[in-house]
Amino acid sequence: MAVDPRGNDARHGRFSDTDAYYAGLDKVLAGTGAFLTDPSDRVLLVKPNYVDHWGWPGGHVDAGETPEQACAREIREELGITPPIGRLLVVHWVPVLPRRPYPLVHFLFDCGVVHDAGSIVLQEEELDGFGFFTPEEADRMMPPYLVHRLRAAFEARRDGGTAYLSPAPARRGEAGR
Repeated sequence: MAVDPRGNDARHGRFSDTDAYYAGLDKVLAGTGAFLTDPSDRVLLVKPNYVDHWGWPGGHVDAGETPEQACAREIREELGITPPIGRLLVVHWVPVLPRRPYPLVHFLFDCGVVHDAGSIVLQEEELDGFGFFTPEEADRMMPPYLVHRLRAAFEARRDGGTAYLSPAPARRGEAGR
């Protein structure tokens, strides 16, 4: 049996300093979102009641979930619909924000086309509204880093690719982010 001088047991993968090692690593949050459009190719956005801008339905990935599972859960909770979770369109590294002390890796999935907006049941505890918007309309409703993600999502859907965005551009009126 291999035991090193610090008491680490390589055979069983037990290392006495493992907890300290992981506790010392930087933390990164994972978030997910659903890129949904209507038949006219307008993007579905929601207005959360806890921020001043619009964005995609979605949220944080909970413990034990994959980003795809979190996306499906969030769509059910926020919109009451269950579209298929399609391919990954955008992975976006978003640095620390004033209201969020950790960076975020956001996964935006292609969740298809909503043919019946009347089937959406909005989660009123968290959301003030939803709508379908052209990219130009969305540009005025979202901060620049989300506009960047929106443009990349439309392009990735059109071209069949996946975009990686890093770092997020600064918001209007802010220096670095």
